Amino acid sequence: MNKFRYTNTILINLIIVSIIPFLIWGPFFPDLIISISALFFLFYILKKNNFYYLNNIPFFIFLFFCIVSTISSLEAKDISFSITSSLFYFRIGIFSCLIWYLIDKDKNILTYFYYTLVLCFLILVIDGYYQYFLGVNLFGQEKIGVRVSSLFGDELIMGSYLSRFFPLLFALFLIKKKYKLEIYFIGLIFISVDVLIYMSGERSAFFFLNLSTLFIIIFIKKYQKFRLATFIMAIICIIFLSLNSSTLTHRMFKVPASNMGLIKSSKEPTIFTPGHDSVIRTAYNMFKDRPLIGHGPKMFRIICEDKKYAVGISPCMNHPHNFYVQLLAETGGIGFLFLLAVFCYVLYAALKQLKSIVSKKKRPFTDYQVCLLAGILISVWPFSPNGNFFNNWLMVVYCLPAGFYLQSIYSKKKR
Repeated sequence: MNKFRYTNTILINLIIVSIIPFLIWGPFFPDLIISISALFFLFYILKKNNFYYLNNIPFFIFLFFCIVSTISSLEAKDISFSITSSLFYFRIGIFSCLIWYLIDKDKNILTYFYYTLVLCFLILVIDGYYQYFLGVNLFGQEKIGVRVSSLFGDELIMGSYLSRFFPLLFALFLIKKKYKLEIYFIGLIFISVDVLIYMSGERSAFFFLNLSTLFIIIFIKKYQKFRLATFIMAIICIIFLSLNSSTLTHRMFKVPASNMGLIKSSKEPTIFTPGHDSVIRTAYNMFKDRPLIGHGPKMFRIICEDKKYAVGISPCMNHPHNFYVQLLAETGGIGFLFLLAVFCYVLYAALKQLKSIVSKKKRPFTDYQVCLLAGILISVWPFSPNGNFFNNWLMVVYCLPAGFYLQSIYSKKKR
C-alpha cells in the first residue's frame, strides 16, 4: 500500500513538473494541468476538511482580488468575453498552494524541478546559439530578423521564459547538494543564458534578468561571488557581441534610448515607445472614468476604440503592456492595489534583508527565499513593459515561484 502511494506521489510530481517543458510549446497543456490539479486539490481539501494550505493571508488577499475581478466582469460592456478571464482565475492561487503542499509531502519534487529546468535551459541554449549563428535552429525554424526564438518559433518569448525562470533555477541550485564539476557546468549555463537572453532581442526580458541578478547578488550570502563572476563574464561577452552586431545594438540600446530622449532624435520623448505611451495614456483615461472596479478584464482591447478614451498615434492594442496600467483600466483601483501590495511586500523584505546585512545580524530571509523573491519581483515590477496580466502563459509563470515561496515561509513557521 505504501509503495502504491509512493508511486502515485512520484507520478503527480512528474505531471506538475512537466509544466516547465510544456510552456515552451504554449499555454494549453500547462493551463490544463493547473486547472485539473487545482480542482482535485480543492476537492481533496474539502473531503479532508483541512484548510491549512488555504488559510493564510496571501491567499485571502488573492481571493479578494479574484472576487473584485469577477464583479468587474459582471459590470463589463461584454460580460461573456470578460468573465472568461476572471471567473476561474482563483485556480492560480490554489495551484500555488498545491505546490506548497507537494513540497511538504515530498521534497524530491524540488530535485525534479531543478533538473527539468536545467534540461530545458540547456536545450534552449544549444538550439538558440545554433539559430543565432546559422540563421535556423535545429528544427529548421529561421531567425526572425536579428531575434532568436529557438523552440518558441514565431512566439518571440524565449527571453521571457529564461529570464522569468532563472531566479527559480538559481534558488533550487542553492539548496541542492552540489559537486565541483556540476558547479562549473551550472556556471557555464548561467553565462550562456545571460547572453542568449540578450540575443533574443527582448528588451524587457534582458532588463528583468539584470534586475533579478542585481537583487540576488546584493541580498544573498553564499554563492554571491559565483553569480557576480558569471554575470561579469556574460556582460563581457555581450559587449563583444554588441561590437560585432550593429543591428542588435540598435534594437537593445539605441531605440529605447532614443524613445526616452537620452540621445538626439526627431521624436518627442515618451515613457516607453510611442505606441506603448499611447496605450498607457488611453488606459489611464479609462481608469478615470471607472476608478473603483474598472471596465472588466480583457476589455481594454474593446473599449480603447472609444474616442472618449483614445489618445496618441496607436491607442488600441490587446492590452496596455503594463500590469499596473492594465489593472487600473480593467479592475480599477481595488485590483491595482492587489499588485501594488505584492510589490510593497517585496520591497519591505528587501529593506529588512538589507538592514540585517548592514548591521551584521542574522538575515531574516535565506538565500533560497531571496531568489524566489527576485522571481516575484520581476513579475510585479511596475516600471517596464510586460504582457497581459490575465494571459494564461504568464499566469503559469508567475504562480510557480509564489508556491515555492509560500512553502518556504509557512513551513518554517510551522516548524
